Amino acid sequence: MNAPAIPAFGLGTFRLKDQVAIDSVRNALELGYRAIDTAQIYGNEAAIGQAIADSRVPRQALFVTTKVWTEHLGADRLAASLKDSLHRLRLEQVDLTLIHWPSPGGAVPVAEFMGALAEARAQGLTRQIGVSNFNIALLKEAIAAVGAAQIATHQIELHPYLQNRSATAFTAAQGIPTTSYMTLAYGRVLGDPVVGQIAQARGATPAQVVLAWAMQLGYAVIPSSTRRENLASNLQARELWLSDAEMARIAALDRSERLVNPEGLAPTWD
Repeated sequence: MNAPAIPAFGLGTFRLKDQVAIDSVRNALELGYRAIDTAQIYGNEAAIGQAIADSRVPRQALFVTTKVWTEHLGADRLAASLKDSLHRLRLEQVDLTLIHWPSPGGAVPVAEFMGALAEARAQGLTRQIGVSNFNIALLKEAIAAVGAAQIATHQIELHPYLQNRSATAFTAAQGIPTTSYMTLAYGRVLGDPVVGQIAQARGATPAQVVLAWAMQLGYAVIPSSTRRENLASNLQARELWLSDAEMARIAALDRSERLVNPEGLAPTWD
C-alpha cells in the first residue's frame, strides 16, 4: 500500500508547552485539522498525545509527524528515541519521522542516521521518513543513502522573505516535496504592505494570503496558533487561490531574511 501524501495543511506546535499545547491541538482537531507536527526537542509530545487521545478522532484520520533530535542520531540510539516518542504520543506508529537537523559538525554521518531512520521504518515505528534543515550537499548525501523516493519531504524555513529557491528547486527536481515552516515569519510578513493590499482586495486575512501563496507553490504548511479563532481563520486559506500577478508580487518580496540559524547546528546554507 502506498504511503499517503504529506497533507498540505497541518498544525505546527513549536514553542507550545503543557496545557497550551493541549488546548491548541484540541481546538485544532475540533475545527477539522488532521495533521499535527511536533518534535522531540519541543518537549510537548506527551501533551499532544493526551490531546489526541482525548479527542477521540480515529487514528487513521490523523497524520502525526515528529522529529529526531541531534543527540539521538546515532544508529544505536535513533530507534530507541523514536520508541520513547511513541510512548509519549500514545501511538504505536507515527506517520512521518524527520531528522530535525543534520548532525552538528558531521559527528554522525548522514549515511548512518538515514540508514537508522530507514531501519526504524522497517520496524514499523514510522510510516514515512524525511529530513529537515538540510542544505543541498546534505540532501545529496541523504539521497545517496536511501534514495530520493524514500524521502517524503524536506521541511525548511520558508516564507515570503526567505523563499529558499535553490533548495526547493533541487528537491523538486528529485521529486521530494517541501514543507514550509515559519511560513508567516514569526508574524513579520503579516504587516507587509504588499500582503496587506492583496488581503484587502481578496477580503482575506494577511495570514490566509501567505499560507495560500505557499500551498499554491506546492508546499505543505504547518502554522501554529494558541487562539481558536486564528486556527479557524488559517484553515480557510485552503479555499483561497491567488492570481499569477498576486503570486508574482509576493515572489518579489524575497530578501533572504533567515530567522532560524542556530550557531553550531545550522549547516552552511545555499
